[in-house]
Amino acid sequence: MSRSRRVGVAGLALGAVAAPVSVDRLPVSRAVRRQARLALDAAGPYGSLRGTPGTAVAEDGTGLYFETDEIDAAADGPARPADDKAGGPVPRPVDVPPVDVPAPAVTVVFSHGYCLHQDVWHFQRAALRGVVRAVYWDQRSHGRSRRGRAQRESGRPVTIEELGRDLKAVLDAAVPEGPVVLVGHSMGGMTMMALAEQFPAYVAERVAGAAFLSTSAGNLADVTYGFPAPAVRAVRRVLPDVLRLLGSRPGLVDLGRRAAGDLYAGLVRRYSFGAPGDVDPGVTRFAERLIESVPVDVVAEFYPAFGPHDKARALAAFGGPAAPPVLVLAGERDEITPAAHSERIAAALPGAELALLPGAGHLVLLEAPHEVNERLARLLARSIQSHEPAL
Repeated sequence: MSRSRRVGVAGLALGAVAAPVSVDRLPVSRAVRRQARLALDAAGPYGSLRGTPGTAVAEDGTGLYFETDEIDAAADGPARPADDKAGGPVPRPVDVPPVDVPAPAVTVVFSHGYCLHQDVWHFQRAALRGVVRAVYWDQRSHGRSRRGRAQRESGRPVTIEELGRDLKAVLDAAVPEGPVVLVGHSMGGMTMMALAEQFPAYVAERVAGAAFLSTSAGNLADVTYGFPAPAVRAVRRVLPDVLRLLGSRPGLVDLGRRAAGDLYAGLVRRYSFGAPGDVDPGVTRFAERLIESVPVDVVAEFYPAFGPHDKARALAAFGGPAAPPVLVLAGERDEITPAAHSERIAAALPGAELALLPGAGHLVLLEAPHEVNERLARLLARSIQSHEPAL
């Protein structure tokens, strides 16, 4: 089949996938809808919290941006300027109470997912701010991190193993000593598994706790996203070519996103949240902005990494007699990394706490922040207690 025909087939398949959400379009003009989105962007505090910036250097020379929130930082103090723009005080969101854990000498390191960046942890950051030392980092080519040098210079795609080594570089730069608690969402959880596979001694010596949120240890090719398996297989066969083609024409993609604003927003809501109608419109718009921030050529560079991802054996580094406390959490209505994948992770780690949140989808950390924060607080308390002799 020619490439143009494959692209055409993919377009038809993706159009069929998108069709069910097109009914969500509002009966108002495009200009009014655009103004509403701009108003939500201006009014919401989401993604406004900043910490002390730092940069780690990956093995290929890529600069990996991270921010650190120290224990003595004021929980409701001023935010640091974002993107060199003057910032003002940003209060703790009133609907996210601070977690109640003792001040520990541990550092919590947050790894975000595919097509997101560190600001996706907004609610967790607001709750932990000033309570524990925390590090938030942007995966290569995402957020404020530099474009992957290996990808830029050689054109090769990213691998999950490479992301695990990136995480090790961030840990070495931001947390050179002391116990750490690793928290990863989706691709971030896979990054943690890749770290464990390549640096098991580090996990054994330094990791005091781990949280795997809405992630998978493998078999992602079996995920159907709620659609018939044959249609999904057809899309998967041609999607890499489609993404590469779109990556060569980013201006066209941006134009298409704007032209199909409601349809695109509907897709984001459909696959980000289990009950999008119950989520604050400001939060759903925030999710759109996070995903929109990732260039399509970066999407193309990362996509091939997920098919061969298989880290079931790597989970053993988080198990065993001296295993750290582990939380495995997912939304029951997650169609990106279905809850069954979290159940398999928990089954491989008999001592892990498994939490499946009813009604929640893939972006559970934005959709159910209270529940996620409470579970993380309990994990932190257990991690601190288990590492007290080492503190």
